[in-house]
Amino acid sequence: MDSGPVEPLLGAARGSAWPLPPDRTQAILEATKHVASRLKSAGYPFALVGSVAAYAHGVPASLQHDADFCILREDAEAVTEALEAAGIEVRVPPEDWLIKARSHGEEIDLIFEMARQPVTRELLSRAQTLPVDSVHMPVLSPTDLMSSQLHAFSEHHCDFGAVLPLARTLREKIDWKRLRREHQDSPMPDAFLYLLERMDVIEPREAGP
Repeated sequence: MDSGPVEPLLGAARGSAWPLPPDRTQAILEATKHVASRLKSAGYPFALVGSVAAYAHGVPASLQHDADFCILREDAEAVTEALEAAGIEVRVPPEDWLIKARSHGEEIDLIFEMARQPVTRELLSRAQTLPVDSVHMPVLSPTDLMSSQLHAFSEHHCDFGAVLPLARTLREKIDWKRLRREHQDSPMPDAFLYLLERMDVIEPREAGP
């Protein structure tokens, strides 16, 4: 029997050949904790958002993308200076709605707008303090987290399947009446809410007069 491939694989396990692949989820969590700790120390309002926020709220996930924080636009320059002082690489991309940082080899987005909706103090004030892999930090509330996903739906971006686990896991914590009011005039978000009704994820909306 040909045993050729066995030795390279054994060598990799002993560290003498290829390194084992990193735990991407843990790397993203370490980057999240690093940046959040610096933001907390600097005293600027912020909240975790995106897939890592969903993870913090208990949505099962294997993290494969960058971590996202929302901050106020007027704090962007000061936040940049605070992160750079901590040795975190920061750059300003061509897009005018975020800055990017890098920690533990992972990308971090610091966002001033979510789906063209500006980050406000009111939004950040509704954030909930939750542990993220042992570090407590502000995390966007379940209703605001779902709202950010609905705002992102458009004719060119309409992946209902990616948002469905969030809706199912957090359905008891989300103010669906508020979301219906906010998105009733937007076809794609309204279609997603109707889909949730048909799938018995949420209660049907009340009939009009």
